Amino acid sequence: MKVKRFSEATRYAAPNHRGFMELRLQGFEPDGPKNQRVGISHFHPGGGAGPDSSPFEKVYVSLVGSVSVVVDGFVLNPMDSWTVAPNEVREIVNHQNHLATTLVVMPYPPA
Repeated sequence: MKVKRFSEATRYAAPNHRGFMELRLQGFEPDGPKNQRVGISHFHPGGGAGPDSSPFEKVYVSLVGSVSVVVDGFVLNPMDSWTVAPNEVREIVNHQNHLATTLVVMPYPPA
């Protein structure tokens, strides 16, 4: 069992993101998960990610606020979730005037 306190989460920069701060909650630790990593993303007003794609599946869960998924034209509200298929192009934008927070689960990149 691996317990990691929120105060121990590490910041990292994700490519093609703007107005954004992400914390790694689990992943890339010797005693951590072996198959996936979990992060929490804070999108400031006007912030977002993409448009781009990645070669692996991702799951997003909206926790606070709402983010617009520009490519498909829908909005993720609190507790909504969304699976992104491998190589699917997506863009996420926070069109609101307050912080939007999402939980992201994704596999490790290929070795």
